[in-house]
Amino acid sequence: MPYEWNPRPTDHHTNWRLSLWPYRSLLRKDFVIFMGGTASLILIPLMAVLGTGAMWYVLPFFVLMFSGLWWAINVSYSRGEVLEELSVDNTTAHLVRNNPDGSKQTWQANRYWVTVQFHPKGGPVENYITLRGGDREVELGAFLDVSERAALYDDLKRAFR
Repeated sequence: MPYEWNPRPTDHHTNWRLSLWPYRSLLRKDFVIFMGGTASLILIPLMAVLGTGAMWYVLPFFVLMFSGLWWAINVSYSRGEVLEELSVDNTTAHLVRNNPDGSKQTWQANRYWVTVQFHPKGGPVENYITLRGGDREVELGAFLDVSERAALYDDLKRAFR
């Protein structure tokens, strides 16, 4: 699961922290392996035309394809660098969202007035989770999978009980 409790909320632990992040199917070390394999596969057909005039017609397309793939994966990584941290102590619930562009969004409310709301349909995503407290309602974990948001909702309901 791309979220972690620290410590897990129980009757003994009233102070806890929840960290959420998007799932990464391709880790950075696997990215290097993937790009190396792609470069190797590109070189196989390029070896057939090595030293001929045809190589200069084919080479720009291979370079364009390789650099486009590199750029697309890096953009995907940078857009996925989101971290949401919900920390709850004896009196306050505090949510900080670190956006991919480096900006931060914060929300704070009295922990006893916080309600967890679940919107199976009608939200921006299916199984949309929001926290309501004070005069604002904020989303939580919109980047998670549908089943992960449902499991998170159950955990949050128990934690705020």
